[in-house]
Amino acid sequence: MLFRILGHLRVQEAVEVRSPTRRAILTALLLRSGHPIGMTELAELLWDDPPSSAGANIRSHFTGLRRDLDRAMPGLSHRIKTCRGIRSGYRIEAGPEEVDLPTFVQQSRQGSACLARGEVDRAITVLEDALVLWRGPFGQDLPMTRWFDAHATGLRNGRLDTYEDLFTALLIAGRTEMLSYRIETVIAEAPYRQRLWELLAAVYCVQGDSAGALSVLKRCRTVLVEDLGLDVPPSVEAIRGAALTWDGDEALRLVVGAAAARPLPRVAGAVAGHEAARPLRAAPAPRLTFQERTG
Repeated sequence: MLFRILGHLRVQEAVEVRSPTRRAILTALLLRSGHPIGMTELAELLWDDPPSSAGANIRSHFTGLRRDLDRAMPGLSHRIKTCRGIRSGYRIEAGPEEVDLPTFVQQSRQGSACLARGEVDRAITVLEDALVLWRGPFGQDLPMTRWFDAHATGLRNGRLDTYEDLFTALLIAGRTEMLSYRIETVIAEAPYRQRLWELLAAVYCVQGDSAGALSVLKRCRTVLVEDLGLDVPPSVEAIRGAALTWDGDEALRLVVGAAAARPLPRVAGAVAGHEAARPLRAAPAPRLTFQERTG
């Protein structure tokens, strides 16, 4: 992978661009790979209130960025192109296979489609591969301007969507060892993702631990009602009903039904030219019953 932006920006796996402004410029070019970014837009994404010297600063940083790229790989600076005319500005030439973000988006969509077709083992493999591309939060070493903040939010949600698809596939496949722990670690990062709570409660239901499921749902209710002031949604109540009746089969059916209703993941604005999301087809019911799975 030539460019990695899912986490600390890296070129050629290990080379770091030291200047924060150059990191921001390179990241912006990679987010819009193949499409030029004009000087005015570059100034606005680097500074919420661009200084009068923004243009001169940007040109100076491009000179330094070219040196950084050649340090990573001789001749790599030629990937940065200066565009003139109506679409004036700068762009970078990088194929989708050379940047981790398009690879992540493609694998995430593929994994979700496999899940929709009931190919859960294949979905697990592809979704795990997609998430391995993340080496830390996006944008932690970038200026938190409105432009980068919007991309950071979109990418973070795309990553969490992929985790939810992965956890769904693992649950349907009956691969629940350490699954509750894995879901808990993501909930700690994103406690307001309702779907994560439902999946965690469903894991306990499928494992025959009704008390554990009800405890999870009680915590979920605290977050939704007390922290956010929301009503408990029907999907949470449905999982609670399955827990109260010790119905692991019903919990599993609810998980499958929710997966069928989800759209394919889409990271808005993250990959220029990426095809629009398509609705999922209904996933087939799991082949084994709850009693068969738990022996």
